[in-house]
Amino acid sequence: MRAKYINPFTDFGFKKIFGEEASKPLLLDFLNSLLPENSQIKNLSFQNSEHLGQTEMDRKSLFDIFCEAENGEKFIVELQKAKQNYFKERTIYYSTFPIREQAEKGEWNYNLKPVFCIGILDFTFDDYETEPEKSEVVHTIKLKNQNGKTFYEKLTYIYLEMPNFKKVENELKTRLDKWLFFIKHLEDFQRIPTIFKDEQIFKNAFEKAELAKYDHSEFESYERSLKEYRDIKGYIDTAFDDGKLEGKIEIIKQGKKMALSSADLSKLSGLSEDEINKI
Repeated sequence: MRAKYINPFTDFGFKKIFGEEASKPLLLDFLNSLLPENSQIKNLSFQNSEHLGQTEMDRKSLFDIFCEAENGEKFIVELQKAKQNYFKERTIYYSTFPIREQAEKGEWNYNLKPVFCIGILDFTFDDYETEPEKSEVVHTIKLKNQNGKTFYEKLTYIYLEMPNFKKVENELKTRLDKWLFFIKHLEDFQRIPTIFKDEQIFKNAFEKAELAKYDHSEFESYERSLKEYRDIKGYIDTAFDDGKLEGKIEIIKQGKKMALSSADLSKLSGLSEDEINKI
C-alpha cells in the first residue's frame, strides 16, 4: 500500500514537519511536551547554525534545527537515523557551539542562557547498566556531582529512543505520548487516528505531512531523502560492527557510492575527512 504521509525520520520529512517557518507552532508544541510546566516556551525563532563554531569543520556540522526561545534559551534538535560511533560525544561537542556563541566582547560576567540538546534516535544505545533503563524512551541528562546533585542547571541533554516507544493509541496519556506516537507511526497511517481528530495542532501536522499536497519538486526531494534514509539504515544496521574498522570501511565505501559528502561520512564513521579520502 502506498504511503499517504511522509517518513519523519528522513531529513526532508523531519524538516518539513518541524523545521520550516510555517512549522514553528508544531515545533513549539513538541518542545513544550518535553519541558516541565514551569519552563514552557511561549515563542521561538529559528537561528542560522552556519555561523556557529570556530573552525571550517565546525561550520560544516550543521544542526537539523537550531532555535532560540524568547527568553534566550537555545535548542538544538537533531534527528539520528542510525547508530554510529561517538554519537554521545558528538552531541556534547555540538552543545558547546551555542554556549560559545553567547560570549560577549569586552566585559562579560559569563552569565549563560540555558542550552538544550534534543536527539530523536531511530535506535537504542544498548549500553545500560540496569534492566529498567533498557526500556526507557526519554533520557534526560544533566551535569551532576559524585552525590547525584545537579552541578549545573543550564545544560540539558534529552535523548528519545524511539524503538523503545511501544504504546498503542488507547494507551496515550500525555502530550509527549501523542507526539512520539505521531513520529513513530506517521508513515504507516492511512488516516488520521481518532485521538488526533480534535487536536488542531496535530491536524496541521498531518496536513504538512500529506504527500498528495506536495508539488513535483518537493515529492522528488522527499523520494531522494527517503532512499538515502533506507540505504543508510540498511548499510549501518548490517555493516557497523560495533565500531570495528572493517565496519567503518564498508560504510564509507557504500556511502561514497551513494554520493554522500565527506562531512556526512565523517559523522557516520567517526573518522576524519582525511582518513575517509584515503579509503
